[in-house]
Amino acid sequence: MANDQEKEAAARASLRFVKDGQVVGLGTGSTAAYFIQLLGEQVKNGLKVRGIPSSDRSREQAAGLGIPLTTLDECQEIDVTVDGADEVDPQLRLIKGGGGALLREKIVASATKYYVIITDATKRVPVLGRFPLPVEVIKFAQALVRKKIEALGAAVNMRVGTDGKPYLTDENNYILDCRFGQIPNPDGLARRLSDMPGVVEHGLFIGMASVVLVANGSEIMELRRGR
Repeated sequence: MANDQEKEAAARASLRFVKDGQVVGLGTGSTAAYFIQLLGEQVKNGLKVRGIPSSDRSREQAAGLGIPLTTLDECQEIDVTVDGADEVDPQLRLIKGGGGALLREKIVASATKYYVIITDATKRVPVLGRFPLPVEVIKFAQALVRKKIEALGAAVNMRVGTDGKPYLTDENNYILDCRFGQIPNPDGLARRLSDMPGVVEHGLFIGMASVVLVANGSEIMELRRGR
């Protein structure tokens, strides 16, 4: 319950970065869902924005709240995106993908001028790696990629859906959840994973966050790189 209250508080604090007339990227996951809900209330009160969702789930939520939507086909530049994270380190490097939308989330982030991350205090870590790193892979290559990632020292598990079958992303790919333990060199690991044929995307978001809003009890901490 406390975490839910913190997530909502962080989402509410992020609204100040959204201005009338903007194109807004809509994240995915439990924290981003609070932002979408609050943004829907602002739209109902007269705020004029267009949203670009990072998942089918977020699109459905936003559409149900009456938030006007657009696509990257129509608009390749996003003014501000608000999204959650599974971990954030002192350099604002992130692990994302617990919600299964890391590929579209990273595409949306790459098109964004100002990328706002909202979290509760449990997501701050001194070193990334407590949360298993999601890696999205094409079905054809999953066994090969798994073997290569295990050779890097990770314990790798195929993500399974509620139906007991392998979880499928919105792009119809698999996700491997990779437990590396502490990741002392996220930049190097990101490059190695990106270079593996069959890896579609990984959940290391490096150099992308403009600001991280962390709710800790009733306080909101604003984190920026270099502080």
